[in-house]
Amino acid sequence: MSSIITIDKRKALLKKLLHSIQKNEVAIIEALQKDFKKPSFETYISEIHYVLSDIKHTLSHLEKWAKPKWVWPSLLNFPSTEYIYSEPYGRVLIIAPWNYPFQLAMSPLIAAIAAGNTVVLKPSELTFHTAQVLTKIVEDVFDVKQAVVVHGGAEFTQSLLEKRWDYIFFTGSVTVGKIVAAAAAKNLTPVTLELGGKNPCIIDESANLEIAAKRIVWSKFFNAGQTCIAPDYILVQGKEKYNFINCLQKEIKRAYGENPEETADFARIINSKNWNRLTKMIDPSRVLFGGQSNEKELYISPTLLDEPPLESEVMKEEIFGPILPIISYHDEKDIDNIIKNYEKPLALYIFSEDKKMAEKMITRYSFGGGCVNDCIMHFSNKRLPFGGVGHSGIGSYHGKWSFDTFSHRKGIVKKPTWGDIPLRYAPYTKKTEFIKKVLSWL
Repeated sequence: MSSIITIDKRKALLKKLLHSIQKNEVAIIEALQKDFKKPSFETYISEIHYVLSDIKHTLSHLEKWAKPKWVWPSLLNFPSTEYIYSEPYGRVLIIAPWNYPFQLAMSPLIAAIAAGNTVVLKPSELTFHTAQVLTKIVEDVFDVKQAVVVHGGAEFTQSLLEKRWDYIFFTGSVTVGKIVAAAAAKNLTPVTLELGGKNPCIIDESANLEIAAKRIVWSKFFNAGQTCIAPDYILVQGKEKYNFINCLQKEIKRAYGENPEETADFARIINSKNWNRLTKMIDPSRVLFGGQSNEKELYISPTLLDEPPLESEVMKEEIFGPILPIISYHDEKDIDNIIKNYEKPLALYIFSEDKKMAEKMITRYSFGGGCVNDCIMHFSNKRLPFGGVGHSGIGSYHGKWSFDTFSHRKGIVKKPTWGDIPLRYAPYTKKTEFIKKVLSWL
């Protein structure tokens, strides 16, 4: 495979992809607007710019990533030189989600091509218009044997999973992730699963409440809350609870106005099924702010909920929408009891001016990644791996981790034919004690 798709060819394809995306920038923005009224600003920074940056970063580093890596040779192999070679897995299936339908389709595609694989890309059927633009771009850039976009619903995806692949990359829900993993296991196919979870956001008594509110409102209600790493619920120190709620309310009004339904800066829910699921989570008796909805427009306002019980619908599963529960705590034991009630999340956030407290929180719990005094921004750094742990995912990508994800790394020992040491060869008579002494020095 690597001999067919050379590094130069991979780079040429990525450059062509870069130009095609730039050429179709308006079409991408319009497609996401049609699919769920995603604001053009959000589309540009989280979909278009992110993908263009991904391609440029990959082009700048690809030759270095792909080059065989020399490692210190083992004395047991003396004389020798030893290397790690990266080779493509082969035929890759990428199953993309609907919430960031352009970025989360293109980023793994870029990495898979950079590593020398061929790709079948299955975009979400829920974002029809974006899927059409993806198809147009891929057809413009790639030969059908290099990369192709295929379309269909759940049954079609299941039929794809029944085929044999060399690697599967899936982004989506935990429920479907289990189905993908089970299908892959039948052929021992390696997988990356980018899933989700209930991401806690802790506000301690030392936190700068105004800054915390500003950053949380932006990250939570970006894409109408339909972000796998958005803060899922707030854990706020009890005595700061109402001050913090007041800060959140002011920031929501500042960002979206008195009626967010009228602003072009707030996206809609992807479909009626998800709208119904989310509206059932809103207990009117718990609403601190917002709570309005419009099924015709698939609109749900930015909503704050007061102290929902852990057994309530909103606290049972990942919300994935513009609903933010506020739960107070008194001490670290309370935090522990709540967070450990759930599977390992994809993200965890802590707002605190107390560095020891912040360090304690990020080292005490197992989670995919996170921030101190911010939310979701760890996703933006290509030098940081992005991925889950446990139920929130398997594997990681971004930057070099993306190239490594789609590459098999094989160890190679290169030895000359001179200087062949006879010690390892039979007959072994009288060699055992000597070899034990030699090996004890290594």
